[in-house]
Amino acid sequence: MNPVPIQIAGVGRYLPGRVVLTAEVAARCGVPAAWAEARSGVRERRWAARGELASEMAAHAAREALADAGLDARDVDLVLGASGTPEQPIPDGAALAHRALGLRGVPAFSIHATCLSFLAALDVAACFIAAGRYRCVLIVSADVASVGIDFDEPESALLLGDAAAAVVVVPAPDGAASRLHALQFETYSEGAALTEIRGGGSRLPPHAPAYRSADALFAMDGLGVLRLAKTRLPAFLDALRPGLSCGLPGVDVVIPHGASAAGLRLMGSLGWPDERIVTTLAWTGNCVAASIPLALYEAVHTGRLRRGETALLAGTGAGFSMGAALLTY
Repeated sequence: MNPVPIQIAGVGRYLPGRVVLTAEVAARCGVPAAWAEARSGVRERRWAARGELASEMAAHAAREALADAGLDARDVDLVLGASGTPEQPIPDGAALAHRALGLRGVPAFSIHATCLSFLAALDVAACFIAAGRYRCVLIVSADVASVGIDFDEPESALLLGDAAAAVVVVPAPDGAASRLHALQFETYSEGAALTEIRGGGSRLPPHAPAYRSADALFAMDGLGVLRLAKTRLPAFLDALRPGLSCGLPGVDVVIPHGASAAGLRLMGSLGWPDERIVTTLAWTGNCVAASIPLALYEAVHTGRLRRGETALLAGTGAGFSMGAALLTY
């Protein structure tokens, strides 16, 4: 792709108030706390309070992103929802966040690619802005994964946290270095059964005789996902743009999806030094689609990513899919 002159003008986040230590989750799973923390790479995470809605979390993050951009909700001409865990099947989660923001008339819809939803929405936003269709796109990712945890499956139960993050995307101002240089996705659907919530859709609706309450919980074959990632991810990242190789000096910051400790170790094994990798996994857990924009927020607000510097955003998602974006912030 040709570079697209867009800019992430503002970033925002929202973290629920309840901090849940890994020891608490480990006790519910019946495993040792020290083993759980070492295995997952998570020491704590946030869980939404009972009745705390993803749409309200999205609105909190969106307001901060708009303020960071020096804008308000009246400047937004498109809202893109980019969450992996819907608040409800219908209506679309973007409309619910739209309502929480008090918007009227502004179009809103979601891009659903599980953990890669934010990157997919960034792709759509860049295309719309390049085409002149919209000029101020608000992307919101809000995931309340804690309600779908299966405590009989420690491998996934120890990972999941709740959070919301948002960005405002606009055309790059004249003279600014901001660009989306490359963005790509690949899907290998032989891994589609590795990460699932089986119930609730037309295949296994709640009134089906075969439906069980466990079908509404998150299930993951983490080892199978890791095997596929090890097989596919190195070549995928090398093909992101001509000449891109792991450790490219021009990439100032690497922002991976915080899927698990094993997933982060895989990124490190590809040649990226630890000091360039920004992740929030240790203190937020895996926040599904919110993970990448949450880490982007962290990179910006800690000064690890400054205007004119380049970031690689990359991750995997259910499907099995991979996605990556190379951009100058």
